[in-house]
Amino acid sequence: MLKIALFGATGTIGKSILEEALRRGYEVTAVLRDISKLEKLSKQHEKLQLKTGDILVPDSVTEAAAGKDVVISAFGPKFGEEDELSEVARTLVEGVRRGGAGRLIVVGGAGSLEVEPGVMLMDTPAFPEEWRPIARAHAEAYEIYRNSDIDWTYFSPAAVIEPGERTGNFRIGTNQLVTDELDNSRISVEDYAVALLDEADEGHFIRSRFTVGY
Repeated sequence: MLKIALFGATGTIGKSILEEALRRGYEVTAVLRDISKLEKLSKQHEKLQLKTGDILVPDSVTEAAAGKDVVISAFGPKFGEEDELSEVARTLVEGVRRGGAGRLIVVGGAGSLEVEPGVMLMDTPAFPEEWRPIARAHAEAYEIYRNSDIDWTYFSPAAVIEPGERTGNFRIGTNQLVTDELDNSRISVEDYAVALLDEADEGHFIRSRFTVGY
């Protein structure tokens, strides 16, 4: 069974990753500033441990990474604080390296996926202007991971990711946006978590990016 350190476990995507990991019987250490947010859940799952820590502090990442097969980051910045993504990327790379974890998997953004050769989603006219800062910040963080010396995996969601059903049926891509026959790109949070933990278990995209969609 995998031993996982999870950052961002109380966010929408992080919660789904946590639930899916526990469903599979993995050992999860959820690292968060306020462990009281998950104390009730931890009493229901013997394989869930809580650890006080901060993803922006390298020592916290180092301590969390020690002895783990994989560190998963589902960190998402607050509106207006998108630049934290690059800071978090540097901290994760340093902490995972120092802590000796097997690998790092990052919940990334979809904006830097290609919609056609050389054209990123965030550079298309239809891309919402209010999403451009977070998309650019994700793209900058991706470059930090890509140029690092650890075993990283960057997992970009579909263009639309929202709560829905866990179907287990989806398609995997690499650097190109996955769309359906109507040119829609979407994935449920639940199926995104399934795909992420499949990758944690199977390791098809070490030191590379992948994406998912219906």
